Amino acid sequence: MSWFLLNRNLTLLEPYDWKLSCTVLRGERGSNAPDLPGKALSSANMAEYLRYMYKTVRKYFGEAIVVTQEVDDIISSPVVKESIINNSDCKILLDQRKYMNKFDQIQTLLGLTEKEKSQILSINMANNPSRLYKEVWIGLGGTQSAVYATEVSPEEYLAYTTEESEKTEVYRLAEKLGGDIEGAIRQLAERRREERKG
Repeated sequence: MSWFLLNRNLTLLEPYDWKLSCTVLRGERGSNAPDLPGKALSSANMAEYLRYMYKTVRKYFGEAIVVTQEVDDIISSPVVKESIINNSDCKILLDQRKYMNKFDQIQTLLGLTEKEKSQILSINMANNPSRLYKEVWIGLGGTQSAVYATEVSPEEYLAYTTEESEKTEVYRLAEKLGGDIEGAIRQLAERRREERKG
C-alpha cells in the first residue's frame, strides 16, 4: 500500500514510502519495507492520524490517495474503512478477477451498487486482441461510474513494460545499437506494427 498527497504543502508517511521506494529501486528482496504500511494501519494512533490527515488535506484543497495491490489491506482493516474509504469520493479499481471469491466483501466495504459491481467484474473480459490496452473502472462520488480503456503507443508500452522477456529484448537490441535504448524501442515498436499488419 502506498500513500500520495496531491498538495505541495503536505506530506504523509514519507519514511515509509521513501524506504519502500529505495528498496524497490535497488532491487532488494527480503526487506520488511513493504510491511511497514500494513503495520502502520493496525495502529489505533494511525487511525486517528489518518482521520486528521484526510480532513486537513481537504481543508487545503488537496486530495489524499491510497494505492494498494493487496485486497486484504482493504477488507481487513477497520482503519481503512473508517479513515480512508468513508472520506474517498473517487474510487479506481483495476482487474478484480482474482478476487471473485472476496468481491462481495469488497462491494460491501466500498459501498458499490450492483451496477458498479457488474461494471468492475467486466474489466478486461472482452478486450480486442489486436490492441494493447487494459481497462480500469472509475467511480465518482457514487453518482457516476464507467469502465475506461487505457491504451498507450507501442513505444510507450516498450518503455514501461515489466515483462522480463520484453525488457530483455529491448536491452539486447539497444546493446547492438551501441546503447541506444530509444532507438531500440523505436525499431521494436515499428516491427510490432508491421507484424500486426501482416
